[in-house]
Amino acid sequence: MGTFTTSDGVGLTYHGEAGDPLICLPGGPMQASSYLGGLPLPDLIRLDLRGTGESEKADSYRADHVVDDVEALRQHLGLDRIRLLGHSAGGTLAILYATRFPQHVKELVLVAPSARVVGIDVTDDDRRAVALKRSGEPWYAEAIQGFEQIWAGNFSAEAFAKIAPFHYGRWDDEARALEDHPRNDEAAAEYYAEGAFDPARVRAALQNLDVPTVFVAGEYDVSLPPNRAREYAELIPGARFVSQAGAGHFPWVDDPVAFAAAVQRIP
Repeated sequence: MGTFTTSDGVGLTYHGEAGDPLICLPGGPMQASSYLGGLPLPDLIRLDLRGTGESEKADSYRADHVVDDVEALRQHLGLDRIRLLGHSAGGTLAILYATRFPQHVKELVLVAPSARVVGIDVTDDDRRAVALKRSGEPWYAEAIQGFEQIWAGNFSAEAFAKIAPFHYGRWDDEARALEDHPRNDEAAAEYYAEGAFDPARVRAALQNLDVPTVFVAGEYDVSLPPNRAREYAELIPGARFVSQAGAGHFPWVDDPVAFAAAVQRIP
């Protein structure tokens, strides 16, 4: 574990030590990085984003400001080029960093990344098509009720709690444990605030990105359904797209062996 200070004076904590680390950026957005502790990969550093985990709170949590924290970590580690893994909303940070500082990125791993940063709209129909594939699961009847409530405009915590099984290929004790990891809701509300990024500019910058990239998506991911995942991956020149069979939004939990094999075969 180590600590460093950002350009605006916020003390941040990271977990892990390695000479050539894979720096892991958590999603949520703004969820404690502890949920990434089970990643079946060597030489990891997990960053507790500002206001999460063991890092200090801050005045701003907008995604573009959090990107500056990634750059501060690179400088703190004394690395000219870094390997980055972004999961879910952490994929937004990874993309924003790679397009702003391409000279400092050696490899990019995107795991079920949020499509908002490139302006891809995931529709209710996209999610419904994936959800229907799980109709044989014992938890399906109750979980689909949650989705029906959300699609009808009920965005209550209870409705979202019901759909939790849809985020995993295996709804077991290990999956349930991930649901308990803390998130900074105040920070999450600001993360995607207006001005954080311009999707059109991000897409244009991606056209010139020359960084070895692997894009891992889950076959059953309702957050980033397979059709939208492939659309996203095609925006990144040379990216290797992996659709992990039987996996949801946390593919390393559903099949750690398959996940590790996919990530370690960077183009």
